[in-house]
Amino acid sequence: MNTVLITGCSSGFGLEIARHFLERDWKVVATMRTPDPALLPRSDRLRIVALDVTDAASIRAAIDAAGAVDVLVNNAGIGMLNPLEAITMASAREVFETNTLGTIAMTQAVLPAFRARGAGVIVNVTSTVTLAPRPLLSVYTASKAAVNAFTESLALELEPLGIRAHLVLPGRAPDTRFGAGARSRMQGDVPQAYRPFVDTVFAGMQAPGPVTLPEDVARAVWRVVTEPAAPLRVPAGEDAEALAATQKAA
Repeated sequence: MNTVLITGCSSGFGLEIARHFLERDWKVVATMRTPDPALLPRSDRLRIVALDVTDAASIRAAIDAAGAVDVLVNNAGIGMLNPLEAITMASAREVFETNTLGTIAMTQAVLPAFRARGAGVIVNVTSTVTLAPRPLLSVYTASKAAVNAFTESLALELEPLGIRAHLVLPGRAPDTRFGAGARSRMQGDVPQAYRPFVDTVFAGMQAPGPVTLPEDVARAVWRVVTEPAAPLRVPAGEDAEALAATQKAA
């Protein structure tokens, strides 16, 4: 029986990925900063583990608690939606510490065991904003684009060892905590000149149209894990797939 370790399982994509793998008889290590057993159905194949991907001691403890794993899904992340002028460097560092360096640290933590077995899969969840940038997302986009480049290089590095690395790129996901979390990180001193534009962008995030659902991301992660010949990049969601198709046709 295979085991998957998933970061950021308290809501949204991570929670749905954990459910998806549980329903398919995998052992699941669902990690979150504040463990809440009520979020997932009880199962002897489920272990809920505390994890802060920005803390080295927390990573070590989580890896020890997880035991042997076959797949790592780096899903934990935070949003940042703000004009660059209004973003403090402390906030920018927080985004990179979680989204970029947290992904790198978790990957580094599982590699010795993967290398020893000559097998393993790493799935990094980023975003289609790295393919089609949007306003007010400069820091967030940069943090995810760095993970894209990291994964592309890492895949080449690990292939000779029998280890696979992939990217899953969700599109717009208004029903997750991203928008609320991003807005909660907005500073109170946004210059007045930006405010109408900021309101327009937030309204656009909630507008009707194709979106990415958590189950879309879960299916995409399942695909890259279970298909040895899966591509490096897999879009997740109707809007993400349409964007990927447009780029291929260009």
